[in-house]
Amino acid sequence: MILYPAIDLKDGQCVRLLRGEMSAATVFGDDPAAQAAKFEAAGCDWLHLVDLNGAFAGTPVNGAAVEAILARVTVPAQLGGGIRDMATIAMWLEKGLARVILGTVAVENPALVREAARAFPGRVAVGIDARKGRVATKGWAEETEVMATDLARSFEDAGVAALIYTDIDRDGAMQGPNLEATEALARAVTIPVIASGGVSRMEDLIALRDTGVIAGAISGRALYDGAIDLASALTALKA
Repeated sequence: MILYPAIDLKDGQCVRLLRGEMSAATVFGDDPAAQAAKFEAAGCDWLHLVDLNGAFAGTPVNGAAVEAILARVTVPAQLGGGIRDMATIAMWLEKGLARVILGTVAVENPALVREAARAFPGRVAVGIDARKGRVATKGWAEETEVMATDLARSFEDAGVAALIYTDIDRDGAMQGPNLEATEALARAVTIPVIASGGVSRMEDLIALRDTGVIAGAISGRALYDGAIDLASALTALKA
């Protein structure tokens, strides 16, 4: 199972939100590229980046910070937030991102996801953010009637590289991931599922890994707070 350290970007800074609330942002640093370099030095295989402002604006906002990160590290990075058209997808992949994450547009324009996955094989993931099983969009500000499992299944034949499943009520709350819902989703589809939201201690990572069906986990606040030591976690997960 791959551990993805998260760098959430708001106004050019590294932050973590509590349950997706922009007003509940904790700033962890004003040099995202330096933070990315620390994660790389600890041995991570991937980075998970989120343009929080972009998720609300519907267009990239923290582009300069993302580009600074890409210039600083050599490990592959995936980015979500404000990526809602083919031009933006192509732009980011050309700038060196390994993978883009499509969230809101996966609900509003699934044909775009399919088009992008065909155009850029292995480089398009779908972000599924849910409250009580229902998908939320536009930076989690709008809830839909779409069920997370139904959305995931609809992309089974699209060629997407991964599904990033976030339980919004767990995100940033340091209360553990929604293991049951994440495992159920992973068993419902053949697309690799990456767990996000609530990973707060080493035991959470081990529990996700031991399902045998979850391909990755994203952690942010726990790494910044020191609740999880990244180097130790990476070693444990590879053992």
